[in-house]
Amino acid sequence: MKKFFVLSFLVALLFSCSVDDDSVNFNLELLPIESVDIPEEFTLGEVFPITVTYQKPSTCHAFREFYYAKHNNERTVAVINTVVEQNDCEDLPDEMLTATFNFQVTSNGSYIFKFWQGKDDNDEDLFLEIEVPVTN
Repeated sequence: MKKFFVLSFLVALLFSCSVDDDSVNFNLELLPIESVDIPEEFTLGEVFPITVTYQKPSTCHAFREFYYAKHNNERTVAVINTVVEQNDCEDLPDEMLTATFNFQVTSNGSYIFKFWQGKDDNDEDLFLEIEVPVTN
């Protein structure tokens, strides 16, 4: 898990930049996943959509991509947003968005998905873990 957040920090550091002479600065931010719509089982060789729901914190946040890491049949997933640094951002306390990725089933057994849900009071990563069996 340390690799996950070292990578996240490096991504944020590398992508914080000035886009042009108008000094539009942005950075990348991981956002906690609130819920997941995932099939109860997979079929070997098929592709399945997986949809996550997350809160958009402000008008300056925009979905960029998924953080997606593989280790054997375990998948770690997080939402990455681009955050534009400007003074007129408005908070969006009730703005829930969805994002979907397609998952191709390439092996037997079960897949374990770990969806990042933020950190606890001890700064430890929290994950929603879902195991999905594969049928033939």
